[in-house]
Amino acid sequence: MHRVLAVAGLFFVAACSIPEPQLAVDRDTLTQRQKDSIASTLPLPGASGIGRALRASDAAKARAEHHDALGANP
Repeated sequence: MHRVLAVAGLFFVAACSIPEPQLAVDRDTLTQRQKDSIASTLPLPGASGIGRALRASDAAKARAEHHDALGANP
């Protein structure tokens, strides 16, 4: 698990160091989540780990929402 997170972290550090071309519009149309989802499909070493991390994050969020819903109904 730690290896996957380390590879994902290295991927993000490398991706952040690549300068992006300047566009006429200063706003980005993709969210970080969308960018990560796209990156997980790329044929790069460790890219599949990004997808697994996103799925784990989704599962944790769903569990938290479920627990919150249980506490909301007395």
